[in-house]
Amino acid sequence: MSPRLRSALSAALIVLASLLTPCATLAGWAMHGPADTGRYVASMAPLADDPDVRDAAADTLGAGFAGLVDEVAAGPVDGSVRLFVRDAARSFTRTEAFHEGWDAANRTVHAAVLRALRDDGAAGHAITVDLAPVTERVRDRLAEDHVPFARRIPVRHTAVTVLPARQADRLREGYHVLDVAAFWLPLAAVVFAVTAIAVAARRRRAVTAAG
Repeated sequence: MSPRLRSALSAALIVLASLLTPCATLAGWAMHGPADTGRYVASMAPLADDPDVRDAAADTLGAGFAGLVDEVAAGPVDGSVRLFVRDAARSFTRTEAFHEGWDAANRTVHAAVLRALRDDGAAGHAITVDLAPVTERVRDRLAEDHVPFARRIPVRHTAVTVLPARQADRLREGYHVLDVAAFWLPLAAVVFAVTAIAVAARRRRAVTAAG
């Protein structure tokens, strides 16, 4: 092979390696960055201090526990008890226990999503989680605030849907594409760069160009 042809081939391979490198970096980050449960939980943790998030959580928890209190009491309770339950829920969102529950819930959801994405046998099924431990923590907090019937509120293991089956299947397909890209793109970039240096007529220049 003539030196000119070797130089042209080396240049083409270096260009390909240069084009693949940022794509490989992005694929690797997309695959391993959001897949880190600890990093995800740490990123979501500050939201527990957001007033809108706290208010939404308090309203949801208050309504849910008021309904459970009605059920345990075998009938609707008076408005003062409902108000007390709602105030207790709002107070709970400002405690360390809420932050722990928030982190636990996010960790549980993230782990469930990753597990479903990596399991081909989960195709066609919704992604669900059991938030009973979080419910138990809230119940204990209400009991500490002397909410009537709080200790009798049952902690039910109910499957909460995080993603419906159709969206979960789409996300799983994208995850598999990223999985393949995160492995092969960096490998291809390295192979092209090494091959470019190996076939170059002037290897020192090729090393500099590849760098």
